[in-house]
Amino acid sequence: MPGPGVDADDRPHEFRVLASETLFEGHVISLRRDTVAMPGGGDSVREIVTHPGAVAVVALDDQDRVVLLRQYRHPVATHLWELPAGLRDENGEPPLRTAQRELAEEALLAAGRWSLLTSVYNSPGFSDELVLIYLAEELSDAVRPDGFVVEHEEADMTVERVPLAEAVQRVFDGDIRNSSAVVGVLAAAQVRNSAPRLRPADAG
Repeated sequence: MPGPGVDADDRPHEFRVLASETLFEGHVISLRRDTVAMPGGGDSVREIVTHPGAVAVVALDDQDRVVLLRQYRHPVATHLWELPAGLRDENGEPPLRTAQRELAEEALLAAGRWSLLTSVYNSPGFSDELVLIYLAEELSDAVRPDGFVVEHEEADMTVERVPLAEAVQRVFDGDIRNSSAVVGVLAAAQVRNSAPRLRPADAG
């Protein structure tokens, strides 16, 4: 029962899961069907793609150039300009360590300074995928981690350093369309323009 002076209709609705069924389990993603209690007493079915999450890295050198990768993405059947990035699929690996590893694997770079730039749910209408986007500065050369093999789409990947202002324009031109790259590039430009307070790198 609501407390004195509190109308039951004023309380936030609790979207309880009434039933849940796994429909598919894949190498990276899985699909489940939830039945959820809705406001007004009814319920509705939601199909949800579960995802381990990912990291992406805006690596800025001392000339304010951002590291971009051009990689083929089969679901959209085209090459996309992206940030160094990867899945959080190593059990127990902290996300910052994943970001550091991906930067070394894909761009042969390390960074002396890391910040958590932003975080974004890519498609919250049907997926729980959360991407942590890091800002990496004070870049230096690195070697690929032991055991990493360049294969599949990464064997066709190219790496470029693009002035940040040019990368921003490429977002608005539609040349950069990967969501993490769009968010990361624009967020990094805002950091350079107004110096907002960033979260520490281990905040994720």
